Amino acid sequence: MKEGGRKQGAPSPCAACKLLRRRCAQDCVFAPYFPADEPQKFANVHKVFGASNVNKMLQELPVHQRGDAVSSMVYEANARVRDPVYGCVGAISSLQHQIDALQTQLALAQAEVVHLRVRQSATLSNHGLSPTSPSTSGSPSSRLMGSQVKPIFDMDMVDQASLGESMWSC
Repeated sequence: MKEGGRKQGAPSPCAACKLLRRRCAQDCVFAPYFPADEPQKFANVHKVFGASNVNKMLQELPVHQRGDAVSSMVYEANARVRDPVYGCVGAISSLQHQIDALQTQLALAQAEVVHLRVRQSATLSNHGLSPTSPSTSGSPSSRLMGSQVKPIFDMDMVDQASLGESMWSC
C-alpha cells in the first residue's frame, strides 16, 4: 500500500528529499507532488525556484491548490530549462506569432473568396445567367471559367515587413 508516494514500513524518500539528501518525513510537503520515480521533475523545479522557495510556496497554499501550483512550477521550470532567457513567455510569444500569421493568411483567403464570388457573379450576370442558376452549376463553361481564375491575393503580393510591423502595433 502506498501513501504519499512512499511505501509504509520501508519509507522511500521522495525525489525532493533524495536530491536534497535528507530524511523524508511522514509529513513531507514535497512527497505527494514529487514522487521518487520522477527525479527530474523536482530537479528542474529546484534549479529554477530553489527548494526553500518551493517549500514556502507550498506551505502558504491550501492543500487543495498545491497540486495546481506544483504543475505550474514544473511547467515553468521545464520551459526555463529549454529557454533560460524567456521560459514560458518565449513559448507564448512564438505561439502568438503563429496565430497572427495564420489570421493574416485566413483574412487573405477570405478576401480572395469574396473577390472570386463577386467576379463569378459579374461574369454570370454579363452572360444573362443568375449565379444560383442550376443550369450553370455543372456546365463545362462554368468549370472552364473556374479553372482559368487566378488568385488575385497571393502571399508574394503582401509586403512581409508590413505584416511584421502590424503584428506589434497592438
